Amino acid sequence: MQSQRKGKSNIVFDRLFVMVFFDILFIVIASFMAIYIRFEFSFNSITPVFLEHYIRLLPITIVTTILLFFLFKLYSSVWEYASTNELVKLICATLCSAGIQLIVSYALPLYMPRSYHVLYWFMLFGLTGIYRFGGRILKNFHSAGAADKRTMKNVMLIGAGEAANAIIREVEISRYVNMKIVCMIDDDPSRQGKYMRGIPIVGGRDKIIDAAQQYRVDEIIFAIPSASAQTKKEFFEICKESGCKIVTLPGMYQLINEDVSIAKLKDVEIEDLLGREPIRINVDEILGYVSGKVVLVTGGGGSIGSELCRQIAAHNPKQLIIVDIYENNAYDIQQELIRNYPELDLKTLIASVRNTARIESIMETYRPDIVYHAAAHKHVPLMEDSPREAIKNNVFGTYKTAKAADKYGVEKFVLISTDKAVNPTNVMGASKRLCEMVVQMMNEKSDTNFVAVRFGNVLGSNGSVIPLFKKQIEEGGPVTVTHPDIIRYFMTISEAVSLVLQAGAYAKGGEIFVLDMGEPVKILDLAENLIKLSGHRVGEDIEIKFTGLRPGEKMYEELLMNEEGLQKTANQKIFIGKPIDFDRKLFETQLEGLNAAANDETSDIRAVIQSIVPTYHYTKN
Repeated sequence: MQSQRKGKSNIVFDRLFVMVFFDILFIVIASFMAIYIRFEFSFNSITPVFLEHYIRLLPITIVTTILLFFLFKLYSSVWEYASTNELVKLICATLCSAGIQLIVSYALPLYMPRSYHVLYWFMLFGLTGIYRFGGRILKNFHSAGAADKRTMKNVMLIGAGEAANAIIREVEISRYVNMKIVCMIDDDPSRQGKYMRGIPIVGGRDKIIDAAQQYRVDEIIFAIPSASAQTKKEFFEICKESGCKIVTLPGMYQLINEDVSIAKLKDVEIEDLLGREPIRINVDEILGYVSGKVVLVTGGGGSIGSELCRQIAAHNPKQLIIVDIYENNAYDIQQELIRNYPELDLKTLIASVRNTARIESIMETYRPDIVYHAAAHKHVPLMEDSPREAIKNNVFGTYKTAKAADKYGVEKFVLISTDKAVNPTNVMGASKRLCEMVVQMMNEKSDTNFVAVRFGNVLGSNGSVIPLFKKQIEEGGPVTVTHPDIIRYFMTISEAVSLVLQAGAYAKGGEIFVLDMGEPVKILDLAENLIKLSGHRVGEDIEIKFTGLRPGEKMYEELLMNEEGLQKTANQKIFIGKPIDFDRKLFETQLEGLNAAANDETSDIRAVIQSIVPTYHYTKN
């Protein structure tokens, strides 16, 4: 180790010695060339007194200039990546050298022609500048030449601001970036028709399609981190018709932190086309009831469960307990939280919510204050083929966990529900409606506050339509859509979890919380947009194939049943549905019958479900 340090210090010293040596050489050359040029390139024409003064001034000039270069940290810069900052320092240092030389020549006196000092500065700056910046210039030429041998991507930049400037600068200096910025788009009329770092700003958004064709653009980079969701949607709607791949900077924070780079670019996701601002939550309210509490998350390894764990971990819980039956999922989120939150008191347990003894043992041991119940079977077609498993896991897993929460004094129990629970046409949706009824029943006879949170489809979650479409596009298609007119409500995973956390803060017991998710989206539009965002043409590069509605699948989903009303909360995007009244005692008896039917593998379990959930409708075989 000591020898390695010694070797590194020797390299640094050798490099410094070489730079100082060349700078002394440049000072000598610059001083001589200044007087040589002044006397019209004739050594014999130089006045002897000026030649004597030149020789006497030279040692002083060398010493003062080298000291100035150290003072301006010109020996501390990494010149391979030098910027305008280093250029300004070099200009200032060489100007100071010429200025001190002028002052000394008058002070001693060692008079020189006035033009000598100007010529000296010009020569010194030129020589030291070429020495320092020449390597980088040659490197850029070499990188450009090497890149030309490969397939170079022509890139259009949307936005002509600081983020775009940072991207262009990186493209200029990096040997690893295989792209060429050919044009820019900006809606600001004062910038249109001008150039940024030599690249033309060809016009506003109305020029995107024409410019993409004119400049043979392969990829479009959206470089306006501060743009609103609506503005992004408007640009992306135009860009996706160009046939180019589209990437974007994730957010404004990167511009603030000066962290804009090619590596930070990401593909435009389908949620960018939803065209609405992300759901905002009151972080203080969440902190107020999560901070310092023992929090348990069932299904903590799943899409929603794992995001719940991430956001809870960020809000300083006393302890976080992850419960999941799938060890791989549980392990992944466990390792992520250990890396990101090393101080977190984290317990990761493998358990099934169907196992009464195991769940009660966990509740007794850890005594959670808050339980988020995300464990469930959720795939509609799979549950149509295995309806009894949906009942055992979803309904009775919820029932057993809820009873254990009541028994061991949990403060709040939050059930993750779905819009498929409204007027269900499939077993999965009906099972989640039964879960809501369990929560409502338990709330009436327990000191624990039981609530449910209902939302639509989650973009990017395991088994959702977007990952499926992406995989199909990567494989060259076709992209499969069940029906051209099928529609769904969509939200991001982080939004869904934000709602769950906010609902927990609002919960007083018995509520069903519902998110206003804006307008529903056609699945066909999602498929077409995703194909276009990937740089392909619908019907030419990637086909769309209609497969027909799957068993139990609806053309559209609802968030509330007709009987339910809406009550506002402090968050304008979150509402409370008025619970539908039902006979709690009868429901408990019905649950016993349903449990027996599920465990006895009753073939006609759908009829049993319908007798308990009148809004459930299914097609009889």
